[in-house]
Amino acid sequence: MKVINDQRTNEAALSEYFAEKAVKALIEEAELTPKPGLVDQNNSGSHHDLNIDLMIRSAKSLHDTFAEIGRISFKRVPDQSLREDIAAIGRHGENVMFQATGGTNTHKGAIWAMGLLTSSAAIHPLGTTPERIAVTAGKIARFADRFAPKKATHGTVIQQRFGAPGARGEAELGFPHVVGAALPALYDARNKGIPEPLARIDTLITIISRLDDTCLLHRGGMDALKAAKEGAKTILDKGGSSTQAGWRSLQQLDAVLIEHNASPGGSADLLAAALFLDSLP
Repeated sequence: MKVINDQRTNEAALSEYFAEKAVKALIEEAELTPKPGLVDQNNSGSHHDLNIDLMIRSAKSLHDTFAEIGRISFKRVPDQSLREDIAAIGRHGENVMFQATGGTNTHKGAIWAMGLLTSSAAIHPLGTTPERIAVTAGKIARFADRFAPKKATHGTVIQQRFGAPGARGEAELGFPHVVGAALPALYDARNKGIPEPLARIDTLITIISRLDDTCLLHRGGMDALKAAKEGAKTILDKGGSSTQAGWRSLQQLDAVLIEHNASPGGSADLLAAALFLDSLP
């Protein structure tokens, strides 16, 4: 994109650039097929209120949210003021999302993760490593948002019940499942010559195998989380989605999660985050 090579790169151009990358990553995650228990181009997985068109419409509706987060974060130092500024933009983005989807929650978790990473990317110069961007995003996340709604969310309830770190914990730790699991899995698959769609599926499966996904816990409890992790590990043990045995196990995991009415939505959000960081120069 022109903005990368233009010496007159400015705040507005970079903000648009990061927003385009963020939305593209969300759409690529939604379109990746097949994904166990998740909305894809084949079906809606365990989600009776979602479909692929709705997911894409939701992602596109968030462009201005990410652009504004990038603009307001440009070359700033992580502090409580920045944390609260981007939180306010994120809450507005949630309302925009709900308007676009008719009240259905499609990307609330993704707004949190992608918003933090977009903010961090705007702080740093182009060419900053994904690891450093994730670390700075973690610094931002650890500041308190004094204006956050006091109402408990599904995520906080599940965190208290099961002790899982959840989306907040993942961010505050600097996105370890993104930089420590997802991106290495993606690079490894590419190095092996695995086609890009299958490399991305294996990346998602790697996240599922390791993450205490609060979306799974919310919809299916510990049984669903255990089934998802064990099923994902089986796929990887059989060589991943590019092998016949791995592909069959992937289909079996999809059936198991649908039976549990469970969806690894947190893992999907982290896959999108990984795709976003991977797309940056």
